Amino acid sequence: MSGRGSSVPSMTENTLDTRIEEPGQLAGEAEMLLFSVDRARAQFAWKVGGLDAEALRRPHPPSLMTLGGLVKHLAFVEDDVTSRAFGWPEGAPWDPADWEADPRWDWTSAAHDTPDELYATWEAAVARSRAAWAPVLDGGLDAPSRLTFPDGFTPNVRRILVDLADEYARHVGHADLFREAVDGLVGEDPPQPA
Repeated sequence: MSGRGSSVPSMTENTLDTRIEEPGQLAGEAEMLLFSVDRARAQFAWKVGGLDAEALRRPHPPSLMTLGGLVKHLAFVEDDVTSRAFGWPEGAPWDPADWEADPRWDWTSAAHDTPDELYATWEAAVARSRAAWAPVLDGGLDAPSRLTFPDGFTPNVRRILVDLADEYARHVGHADLFREAVDGLVGEDPPQPA
């Protein structure tokens, strides 16, 4: 026993993709930016994966955030960023949500999802996002996004990709602290196969 008694959540094997594939030494800007996002995804997957529903729903005061809420929020961010950058439709589970009644729907609705549902939602959003961003490796970072800010400014897709990397950086930090509070898991990068 770890000395934590019955408060230790039951763990399952982390089935999320935690591989970090280093770019080549001569990688260009697009490849490095996409690597940055993928590395953060692997770090995030390591910190949130393999947890039971209780651990995913546990709040971490003074914040109301939960690890499950982080999973669903970043799934939403993946789809939202992809739709803003390239005009892809967001689709389910985001379009039937009542965002006006609950502007934090992505965070709060996670409490009603099973771990498998949360993980599948995030993995599917990541897969859609990777597919959408793949063409920028051919020099598409300067292309205008489909987003127009209220002041009329339309950023290029580079700016949108940097925003995605920033969102992950912020929330990987949260997940790092929350996971340590759950079961003591610490570290920067997930262990990689030899």
